[in-house]
Amino acid sequence: MFTKAKVAVFLDGCFWHGCPQHHTRAVTNAGYWAEKVIRNRERDAETDRLLTEAGWSVIRVWEHDSPNEAANRVAEEVRTRRAKR
Repeated sequence: MFTKAKVAVFLDGCFWHGCPQHHTRAVTNAGYWAEKVIRNRERDAETDRLLTEAGWSVIRVWEHDSPNEAANRVAEEVRTRRAKR
């Protein structure tokens, strides 16, 4: 988190957060894991909503995203929000 700029960054794993490109269904205990991913996504959406309502910018990065591109997105958002102060 970049508290002064109010930018929150989350790195989401493809399996745990249900990546639309790379999420795979568990073979063992499939029902349990499917529900777990649904709950994670619901919690993520609620977290995003609460932070946004509090004036934060939320950036979610998938584990498969380019680290350089993700860092650039974060840096640009921090710069933009600092410039608005």
